[in-house]
Order: sequence, then C-alpha cells, then structure tokens
Amino acid sequence: MMDTMIPAFSEAIRNPDNPAHMMVIKDVPRRIRVYAGDVLLADSSNALRVIEVGKSVYDPVVYIPEDDLVGSLEPIEKSTYCPIKGDASYIALDGEEVGWVYRNPIPMTHRLKAHCAFWPAKTRLVEGD
Repeated sequence: MMDTMIPAFSEAIRNPDNPAHMMVIKDVPRRIRVYAGDVLLADSSNALRVIEVGKSVYDPVVYIPEDDLVGSLEPIEKSTYCPIKGDASYIALDGEEVGWVYRNPIPMTHRLKAHCAFWPAKTRLVEGD
C-alpha cells in the first residue's frame, strides 16, 4: 500500500470511515475546454483537478464550474453517492449522459460545489490555449 503520510497527501481530504480513501483538489492553472465531438460544452480558466485514491489510484478528473458551461446540457434522473464528495447528479447532451455535478457536496469538499466533470470516453478535454 502506498504511504499516505507523504507530504503530497498531508492536506488530503479523507474519508472518515476509511483514511486510505482520500483526494486532493488542485487549481488547474491553464484554460480547459471540453468537447463532445465538435460541440463545445465548457470553456474555463477556473477548473479544478481532483486526484483520488480509493480502491485504486484513479485517473485525475477535471471539474468545471457550471458557470463556464456553454453547451446545452440537461439534467437526467440519476444520482450516486461518494463518501468524500457527496451526492452526484448527472447531465446529458441530446439525451446521452456525458458527465456529473456535485451541486451540494459534503462540507469537506465544498470547492466542488456546482462543478461538472465529464466522462473521458464521451468527451474530449483540451488543456491550454
């Protein structure tokens, strides 16, 4: 198991029921654009990157403020729960699920409030200008 006490994890947000489940939220210092095919869904200079360790080391996920969405995304009837983020709601483009949002995350992850993430298999993320 990875040593979770190394400095990179000193400020990690931890699952109170499983301290080995943790995440770090970092500002993304560059512009992020998200596309579904040729359709621009989001354009942001205020994105966050989440690095999470749980059952495995997960791929980093970029979260975009809802205010920076430019595509026509609609909510769908689906929700899931994460013990360190809270309840996720899901969003779709033309009826196809493309991502999720934490509108009311649990207090320790308040920075993710009203931020959307997108499925990498269904979207394309461009970092930088």
